[in-house]
Amino acid sequence: MRVSSWTLLQRSEVRAWASAAPSCTVHGTLRVMSTERVVGVGAGAAGFDPAYERGGAGTDLPTTDMVLNIGPQHPATHGVLRLRLTLDGERIAGCEPIIGYMHRGAEKLFEVRDYRQIIVLANRHDWLSAFANELGVVIAVERMMNLEVPERAVWLRTLLAELNRVLNHLMFLGSYPLELGAITPVFYAFRERETIQAVMEELSGGRMHYMFNRVGGLKEDLPYGWLGRASAASAAVRKRLPDIEEIILGNEIFRARTVGVGKLSPELVAQYGVSGPIARASGVDADLRRDEPYLAYGDLQDVLRVVTRPEGDCFARFAVLLEQVKVSLDLVDACLDKLRTLPAGPVNVRLPKILKVPEGQTYAWTESPLGINGYYLVSRGDKTPWRLKLRSASFNNISALPALLPGTMIPDMIAILGSMFFVVGDIDK
Repeated sequence: MRVSSWTLLQRSEVRAWASAAPSCTVHGTLRVMSTERVVGVGAGAAGFDPAYERGGAGTDLPTTDMVLNIGPQHPATHGVLRLRLTLDGERIAGCEPIIGYMHRGAEKLFEVRDYRQIIVLANRHDWLSAFANELGVVIAVERMMNLEVPERAVWLRTLLAELNRVLNHLMFLGSYPLELGAITPVFYAFRERETIQAVMEELSGGRMHYMFNRVGGLKEDLPYGWLGRASAASAAVRKRLPDIEEIILGNEIFRARTVGVGKLSPELVAQYGVSGPIARASGVDADLRRDEPYLAYGDLQDVLRVVTRPEGDCFARFAVLLEQVKVSLDLVDACLDKLRTLPAGPVNVRLPKILKVPEGQTYAWTESPLGINGYYLVSRGDKTPWRLKLRSASFNNISALPALLPGTMIPDMIAILGSMFFVVGDIDK
């Protein structure tokens, strides 16, 4: 950028240029009078190959890095997440995620609540996966107490976990294209979400925070006729899902923004502990539902299909999410068929009013919609945990951004960030 005498500049450019040349004189807010100076914007300081630059800038021009803050108030960050980007021209040279704007000390709150009250808090850090969050807590407590959950409750938990997974994925299937400029898919996705939300709300009374799990089982049994309505909802979503697939995956603009962009290698996945659909989109064949079965997943191995793709780019991550909705609907139908054959019976275990967990420790992890969700529980025999450490999927997935973003363009950052499918509360805890 060539700045000569009496050049008209934007206000921010005046301040940046004046700080770089203290001897200049700034008159008002727009006019600058000083000697001529050349500032190279392009390849150079960050060491990028000049062939990457649009315009073919050479390496003989000096460059000045610029720091750009994305967020914490930005539509593309899904909440109060802040990215501190170091730019060389329009290319990202460095990225520093700055988190904690929503931190409220969930783990310390766990330690001053009894085990029934913890469930209320546990389903809130990832507000799109509330039922899956509850599961980790109750499974850990039941394991410490050697509780045997009734078979009917086990299959119901599996069914509701997969319905919750469908709800989670449909949210991102609608919101991600919106960040790339496509508004129509979000209406299709929310239509399907409302179909599933109706049966979940009828069962639990909640649309977001279900609070339906209990230590030893579930809150209560199914309403009369609920299995039929849940089956109809699953069939309706399955029938209309190709509409979303056709309108997005076949769109040439969407493919141009996502194919080959933001490639995450299996090595980076292992180094940062990335899990869930993001890891499987990089060719990492890992799923706790198959590898370490819990609930009724051990009896569903012939239905459960782990979706992977080798590309590791934004398009692959989106495609894996879409395909996982189909797999979850298959699991939902299998659970519904099983529940129809089970005799009527209890869905929970009678427990004392004051629940005390025996002294010891355990680690319970589940395959939540966004990745591995784990709880490390340490008990000293009291009615509250001595320590309950939360391992959230979004925290590890976002940790890979400093290694993933350098070298990419600013517009591609929006596409990459959205394809990480995170919830800010799950990062900040």
